[in-house]
Amino acid sequence: MKTALITGASRGIGAAVARRLRADGCEVVLNYERSRTQAEALAAELGGTALQADVSDPVQVKRMVDTVLEKFCQLDILVCCAGVAWQGLTQDMRMEEYRRIMAVDLDGTFYCCQAVLPQMIQQKSGRIVTLSSMWGQVGGSCEAAYSAAKAGVIGLTKALSKEVAPSGIRVNCVCPGVIETDMVKPLGPQTLAELAEETPLGRLGTTEDVAGCVSFLCSPAGDFLTGQVIAPNGGLVI
Repeated sequence: MKTALITGASRGIGAAVARRLRADGCEVVLNYERSRTQAEALAAELGGTALQADVSDPVQVKRMVDTVLEKFCQLDILVCCAGVAWQGLTQDMRMEEYRRIMAVDLDGTFYCCQAVLPQMIQQKSGRIVTLSSMWGQVGGSCEAAYSAAKAGVIGLTKALSKEVAPSGIRVNCVCPGVIETDMVKPLGPQTLAELAEETPLGRLGTTEDVAGCVSFLCSPAGDFLTGQVIAPNGGLVI
């Protein structure tokens, strides 16, 4: 049985990924930062393990990965779902808000990848799936820092995939479009309805849409994919 570590797994896309990978037969470890009650409830539901760590802190990330290895003696899948967003005019963004976006969305992804690599290289296998965004592909107005961080995730994914492919490790990126999660609620119902109308497939995405892509990349069907960007966005960005 494979062991999967999912960051940001207490809710939203991370929770859906945890459910899907558990259904696929994986042992699941659910990382959370603050939402302990939600993470532990989901872990109990899935028969998994909840671990607290702030992914923007490399010391906490290493401790989390070491705990996974102590318990399971293997780590086969890493899915980096932890993320934060900020909407507003660039000139209004405070430096601490900018640093938090970069620290969680980009630095956190790097730290998690770095922490799992020694084990994956030793076992000559592994799947890493990073989560970017369609704004990482094309940029989003009033989301300059978020777009920059998510573009960095795409670059990190492509570079790392070349580096670790000889060790049998696949590294791919999922770039969701507008997905119905707490992160998009601040946009308001009218804006979300307009975005659904603009989407060629005529609806917003679900967390299950994204989880299905992650499941595919972690399955034998994804054996010959690495360094790729998969974009479940309903055709909003092509």
